[in-house]
Amino acid sequence: MNQNELNNSIAVASMRLASIQPALNNTYPDMNKKAYYVRIAEQPFKFPDGHEIRYSPGTYACWESAFKKGGFDALIPKERSDKGHTRKLDADVIAKIYDLREKYPRLTATGIRDKMIMDGFIKASDASVATFQRFIKKNNLKGASAPGQKDRKAFEEEFATGMYQADTLYGPFITENGVSKRTYCIMILDDKSRMITGGKFFYEDNSVNFLQVFKESVASYGIPQKLYVDNGASYKNSQLPLICGQLGTVLIHTPVRDGASKGKVERNFRTLRTRFLDALDPNTISSIGELNRLLTEYIRNHNTSEHSGTGMIPHTRYLEDIFQVKMPKSREWLNDCFLYRVKRKVRNDSTILLEKQLYDVPMEYIRCSVEVRYMPGDTDSAFIYEPDRRIPIRLTNKVENSKTKRNNNTYSLNYGGNNI
Repeated sequence: MNQNELNNSIAVASMRLASIQPALNNTYPDMNKKAYYVRIAEQPFKFPDGHEIRYSPGTYACWESAFKKGGFDALIPKERSDKGHTRKLDADVIAKIYDLREKYPRLTATGIRDKMIMDGFIKASDASVATFQRFIKKNNLKGASAPGQKDRKAFEEEFATGMYQADTLYGPFITENGVSKRTYCIMILDDKSRMITGGKFFYEDNSVNFLQVFKESVASYGIPQKLYVDNGASYKNSQLPLICGQLGTVLIHTPVRDGASKGKVERNFRTLRTRFLDALDPNTISSIGELNRLLTEYIRNHNTSEHSGTGMIPHTRYLEDIFQVKMPKSREWLNDCFLYRVKRKVRNDSTILLEKQLYDVPMEYIRCSVEVRYMPGDTDSAFIYEPDRRIPIRLTNKVENSKTKRNNNTYSLNYGGNNI
């Protein structure tokens, strides 16, 4: 499985987790868990590429059981045994697809297949929904999209840590060591309590810095059931779905170019600007450390003062739901959840390339594909992961390696005289 295939599999696993999370947390609105699975099984399961499949209630129950036993990894789809073998539609079915597309331009791939089954043209076992969807996508036969207006309604999570919302705000320029730099404030807000669970200024807006804030939020205030972020580069990457999956958190991205969907966190940033940044004189700030100390004080005041939107103190509102809050099992467990995972092919010289640097790995892995895990921003912590062990790797030192190889040779070069 290459990196792209792994990313797609992770996306599927994240969606599986989203479907079973109400059952895991006992937050379903139905009379019991079985009723919940029966209800959601009535709707098709939508895959990241757009195709849909209906699963039985038992399948969802199996996913729940697998997650409880093996965590997020157990939800990642395994490679198909028939991978590489195309499932073909015969000429009559293809002709019928074209005919129905012309007659019913708004009919989906699922709808076309269902109509062909209802008309007795094919049997359900002849071809899956996914097969129809791949054919229609490949041949550019997608139907016309119906215009519609967004249905936007105010919402609030039932419990604290039900959802964290995160975003980045452009901060002031400050001068440190004679250099003026732009700052960025990464902040995380609990949806229900409106408590700021994490916030910090950085000189760069990137995924490593966001994960630092997110990790400390989880360590201090608990694991969110959902994480709501936009589509910026700091939040749209291959590692965040994996990390959320390990935590048991459902990752949700806002619709593209839809700022209004982030109402609470945007409102929080407006308050931050009017009550903190506008009153700040950047010329008096000598370091980003000093700026963060001031931000910490602002966050403390925010969390312990009445919120205009709820009429309650955020920290008090959070404490009301403290028995619903799920804390990390341990710091070690939390560290493992936040490890980056990447696939690498070991070169013939027993090295791999990681974050633009070469690392030595044991010779037994030459020409093998390995999974490497490491802490974000700290490749020195990298190791090869296997289910039953962790194999440390080290930064390649070509000079030391050359000495080792020369010492192992029977003959050596003598630049000053005769060769021996």
